[in-house]
Amino acid sequence: MDIKEYFARISYRGSYNKPDLSTMSDIFQHHIQAVPFENLSIHCGEKIELDLEATYNKIVKKKRGGWCMENNYLLSWVLKTLGYDVTLLGARVYFPEYEAYAEEMDHLLLKVVLDGKPYIVDGGFGMSYQMWQPMELISGRDQPQIPGVFRFQEESGIWYLEKVKRKQLVPNQSASTSHNTEEEVCRRIYLFTLQPRDIEEFRGCNAHLQTAPDSLFVTKSICSLQTAHGIRALVGWKLTEMTYNYKDNMDLVEVIILADEEIEKTLKEKFNITLDKKLVPVNSSRLSMF
Repeated sequence: MDIKEYFARISYRGSYNKPDLSTMSDIFQHHIQAVPFENLSIHCGEKIELDLEATYNKIVKKKRGGWCMENNYLLSWVLKTLGYDVTLLGARVYFPEYEAYAEEMDHLLLKVVLDGKPYIVDGGFGMSYQMWQPMELISGRDQPQIPGVFRFQEESGIWYLEKVKRKQLVPNQSASTSHNTEEEVCRRIYLFTLQPRDIEEFRGCNAHLQTAPDSLFVTKSICSLQTAHGIRALVGWKLTEMTYNYKDNMDLVEVIILADEEIEKTLKEKFNITLDKKLVPVNSSRLSMF
């Protein structure tokens, strides 16, 4: 495992001698625009291993992406290697269709302390709820970013992350089958506590999410990547490209449905992913990704 090889993977050419906020933010931005949030291994007959070296080989050497426990585990290694004070945290993701948070911990994120201030670093949420910059861990304060306004709310030691949504312009409504979220002004994302976690605590969750029949990751094949101006995502056969703040506080959402024979080419051209095994696309869940 070589930090310079990782920097080449994410096309980062900046300095890294000083572990400050500017350097961390720059590395983070490069990571989310180079490394997709994806669960394609599950739909290629591969197992997702919770092992740092295996994750490094997958993301850095094979130029694949990963889900939260891969992206953020790798980022924790990167930041620790550069001298940052990093703690693993566990979260429970919110499902709007059920109006409930997951019952068990199902998301890995990072807390980084810089000059006595705590920040949340999460490069493994993907889709349109992916933060673009580390967020200061402070309750009740709006933190505007290009994807939208994020904020934390703290109640009795439990922290909630939410995002204020923009309106969406969807020219091709017929291709878009997600539930109507027009009324949804603010979207809850997940809740977490500041209890430090060890990677071993995520082994059960890592196994469950890739095998349980009702797991979002089993019922959908997902590949999403942040771009310079928004996000692109392939969920099943549906390719969505979102341009943030296209006009008047509105995001442009363009959707096309791909044929089977277009999947492989699209993964290569849009996400820079070449798979070792054949992907079997799936999109059988009603859960909305946007």
